Amino acid sequence: MSFTSDEVNYLIYRYLAESGFVHSAYLFGLESHIAHTSINGNIVPPGALLSLMQKGLYYTEAELCIGDDGQERTCENLSLIDAVVPEIVETRRRELHQQQQQQSSTSSSSSTGPTVKTDSKSSSRTHIHSSTPNEKDRSPMHPVTNTSPQSTHPTITDRSNIDSSSVNGGINHSNSSSADPTSMSLKMFNTPLPGHSHSPASTHSHYSHTHPPSSSSHTNTHQSSTNAGNYPAIPNGNDNSSLSSYSNSTNHIAIPKHEPMDYETVNNSHHHSHYSGNSTSNSLPTLPGSLNNTNNAMVNGSVEIPPNRVTVLRGHESEVFICAWNPTHDLLASGSGDSTARIWNLQGTREPEMVLRHCIRRGDTQVPSNKDVTSLDWNPSGTQLATGSYDGYARIWSSDGNLASTLGQHKGPIFALKWNKKGNYILSAGVDRTTIIWDANSGHCEQQFAFHTAPALDVDWQSDITFASCSTDQKIHVCRLGEQRPLKTFHGHQNEVNAIKWDPQGRLLASCSDDMSLKIWNMTKDTPVHNLQAHNKEIYTIKWSPTGPGTMNPNANLLLASASFDSTVRLWDVERGTCQSTLVKHTEPVYSVSFSPDGRLLATGSFDKAIYIWDIARGEIVHSYRGTGGIFEVCWNSRGTRVGASASDGTVSVTEHVFQ
Repeated sequence: MSFTSDEVNYLIYRYLAESGFVHSAYLFGLESHIAHTSINGNIVPPGALLSLMQKGLYYTEAELCIGDDGQERTCENLSLIDAVVPEIVETRRRELHQQQQQQSSTSSSSSTGPTVKTDSKSSSRTHIHSSTPNEKDRSPMHPVTNTSPQSTHPTITDRSNIDSSSVNGGINHSNSSSADPTSMSLKMFNTPLPGHSHSPASTHSHYSHTHPPSSSSHTNTHQSSTNAGNYPAIPNGNDNSSLSSYSNSTNHIAIPKHEPMDYETVNNSHHHSHYSGNSTSNSLPTLPGSLNNTNNAMVNGSVEIPPNRVTVLRGHESEVFICAWNPTHDLLASGSGDSTARIWNLQGTREPEMVLRHCIRRGDTQVPSNKDVTSLDWNPSGTQLATGSYDGYARIWSSDGNLASTLGQHKGPIFALKWNKKGNYILSAGVDRTTIIWDANSGHCEQQFAFHTAPALDVDWQSDITFASCSTDQKIHVCRLGEQRPLKTFHGHQNEVNAIKWDPQGRLLASCSDDMSLKIWNMTKDTPVHNLQAHNKEIYTIKWSPTGPGTMNPNANLLLASASFDSTVRLWDVERGTCQSTLVKHTEPVYSVSFSPDGRLLATGSFDKAIYIWDIARGEIVHSYRGTGGIFEVCWNSRGTRVGASASDGTVSVTEHVFQ
């Protein structure tokens, strides 16, 4: 009989995920390289670790209850701690035996005394049992043929529990393997998690960004399931739906919260099984005969993009959490769990991608960090790219792939990173509970803000020196360079705040949370201008439309899009505080939404591997594409002709969109 550390790690991983500790599962899977094992998760039943522990407890109890002479002895019920410290059990047995002898002697010496009988069993013991699927509360999600999240977000059960004690974020570099650069997603982490800027995971991802994810946490909505054989597919919680996700060329792992985790095997030819197309139990029906789109679910048929208008970019060796187009050229940047970012040149003749390797110094040499690249952002002129990594460093690269500077002030993973509009400062947020403004030219830390009491998940600039940050501590701070206290602190969310975004004018601040609500704030009020509640699972990310006053499309209404783990996207009329439309087509959590530059189209990406392009005015899908991995991020190029998408199987896809 033998077992490996990979098998032990996998069972622990499954226990964490099935118990709802999705964020913890995400981090454990990342550090133990679960994605690179050959274990077939489909054959491992729910509660496997507890079942094995129970059997071991029975065996230990039987062993302790049989004496050296083979005779059965009185034995009390064991707890798990008793089983691992059997000498304590033996000590208690001897004490009990002595008490019985003393009582027996006392009884025999008294002709009238009653016989004393002792109960050898402990009056209070905790019995561990393995729950069957029917005994568990199940998340109200649909089963799928080939499950895949979380993440697989993966929910990072508490992003605040991540160790950030070391200089480089509590990362044990000596345990990293440069030949096996594995990590997961944050938001989502998560959870990541990706999406906001951390891997879902972050969970998140976001650590959700992944982050992820996170990736990741949540008001409960439980349903009991009677189907013990089906695992719901799906990461930044308590609502049983947060997850993180990660995959590689061998395994694709799904970690639904409170559910068993399954693998989806990916072969080398990149042909993958597609998810079931069944609608989720949360899908909203089309309202027949409706004359407007208010709360009208859009379930129109899709128009598949032909293969000659799809480019699949391969090169990453792990999941790709995030991607972003250069604002002036058709250069697409992507960040991955393989500890690299890549810049893909899609201008005319295809050129090999530029690989931006994220390394750390070990002695006198530079070695791969083996940590996820979970956030990236181009400067406004498109000449530099900033990246944030789980190794605790932010980096600035030139557009031709050369490292310009390394920013090393955070103690732990970086979840979000943004340039200001002027391009002279970079803003970052990390697990160390701080946000930092960096001088982009010198790489110097201009100011570090330590106002949050838990990991900071997302940041967004209001002006060139004023920004907002959100955290798992449920608070939102508005801060300004040079000020020693927040200008404003918003309280109201009941769970971690996954993402925040200022509207194009910097007047309204939108926030989304694992409490399933959207809130709209302004600087003149302490309470939300609007408290928008319609989603029935965590809201992973939000985006404002590039419309309304102060934009290139001033005559169009300002809208806010929200993407949720309930598999839907909602469009909100913020002025009225109402849901204008609900986009129902995806069958898995939606991690990303992106408006086209003219604000007429919306791209959505989900872990069902599908990308949909919606005509907002007509409420119809005009283009669709199904990839080979769950989608973490979608983004439009500056001309509105291409959509880039990063996926859990390590691919980056680019779809061409031509409209007559």
